[in-house]
Amino acid sequence: MSDQAILRIEAVEKRFGAVRAVDGVSLEIGSREFFALLGPSGSGKTTLLRIVSGLEAPDRGRVEIGGTDVTALPPYLRRIGMVFQDFLLFPHRTVAENITFPLKMQGRSAVEREEQLDWILGFVRMEGLGDRFPHQLSGGQKQRVALARGLIARPELLLLDEPLANLDRELRKEMEIEVRRYQEELGIPFVYVTHNQEEALTMSDRMAVMHRGGLEQVGPKLEVYNAPATRFVASFVGAPNRLSGRAMQDDGERLLIDWGGIRLVGRAAGSARPGDAVEMFLKSERIALGPAADAAQHENRLEGTVRDIIFKGQFADYIVRADNDVELVVSGPTSVAGVERNARVTLGWPVEAADVFAVEDGEP
Repeated sequence: MSDQAILRIEAVEKRFGAVRAVDGVSLEIGSREFFALLGPSGSGKTTLLRIVSGLEAPDRGRVEIGGTDVTALPPYLRRIGMVFQDFLLFPHRTVAENITFPLKMQGRSAVEREEQLDWILGFVRMEGLGDRFPHQLSGGQKQRVALARGLIARPELLLLDEPLANLDRELRKEMEIEVRRYQEELGIPFVYVTHNQEEALTMSDRMAVMHRGGLEQVGPKLEVYNAPATRFVASFVGAPNRLSGRAMQDDGERLLIDWGGIRLVGRAAGSARPGDAVEMFLKSERIALGPAADAAQHENRLEGTVRDIIFKGQFADYIVRADNDVELVVSGPTSVAGVERNARVTLGWPVEAADVFAVEDGEP
């Protein structure tokens, strides 16, 4: 992290009965970065965000914002903004009243509230809509109002809890670009909680992957995507193919595995030893299909039959059944010469495209 930390979380723990929702998390977030907290439901990411905001008190640990210990401070004294999944707009108040509510609670004058309102309405492209009520707005407009309310007091830090989850796919794509623009133009850190790895990869500078209350990996998004540190991260980020096999030979950085009678080589990402049950995680876009797979650089090569082609506009997912009757998903251009349903094809990928981890006893 290149810039000065605005948020420091130190050894934070939180239990709910026997459940350890946050398990000794320590984290620093820079003063100008877009940081994503990514994880499945129940991983602890929202609880951690609520602790940072002051809506939950940690059992242990401390939270520091802008060099000040805020662990015991209420939310309104933390100089933060918050945006929630369900917008939480007052239905009986206008857009202007909803947006300026935080300033009113802070005792700001009517003149100051009006000045800030004019600025933020222009910033989120809602000019002329201040007199409307929430029921008169589209989903995207409601989301902009919620963001404007979180930003109007010019916080040092904005916390966002799954803010785009209730929007349709096209609107979500549009708002991803808008939210990223807000962060870049304001130059303040955004901490963005999501279970959607595509959102996290699209918008963030750095990210943390959470699982069972702890941090599995923290780093720049491309590092997390391309070099997963744990088996969980490999399985959760990137939706890769997951090939179960048995470790055969380890030369330190490379691991030879037996995958249902087919020998493959991957990056030795864990501590697997010969004879161990392993899984190879292989991203669908790293697999070459058809003539491109014949190139010499692909140390892993196998034959298979195209069972189906799922068109996705410019790209497609090719479902290929290998000769050991296990299927792989290959992502590539919609039109690949000679590739159609029931066609015989060659697949190939380099060693560094595949991460191999041991399967620990009791792990799914």
